Amino acid sequence: MTHTQDKMFSIGRGYGPDTMIVLFFLAIEYGRAVQAYSLDGLLMGITMAMICVLPYFLPSTAERPTFSNWILARGGFALMGMVFCVALNQGVGTILPESMRFMPMTFLILASMVSCYVQFYGLMKLRLAK
Repeated sequence: MTHTQDKMFSIGRGYGPDTMIVLFFLAIEYGRAVQAYSLDGLLMGITMAMICVLPYFLPSTAERPTFSNWILARGGFALMGMVFCVALNQGVGTILPESMRFMPMTFLILASMVSCYVQFYGLMKLRLAK
């Protein structure tokens, strides 16, 4: 029998695109809603740090990159989300309608639900013994 596990389609290989999307929208929400030195800013910062680091330790059949490459990619993605937030804040009310101010949180909730489903599926799917 041939081993066909590597031929199957798997979401979340490599750099974990599902958690990177959650990190991107969380960075946008962090930049939009956080005031300097507030409790919610501290909690969102801790959450962003956890989303940067913890998915590296999830079980995966793919080869893991080095931890430094992982953190650099995730940190760059979070920084890109904060830069996008600055552009979004400048455009809301002038170019974009005022209701666009709350779209990052809506997308954050949707991306989190999808990522949670993907992670639980990856942890709970049945694997045949070798």
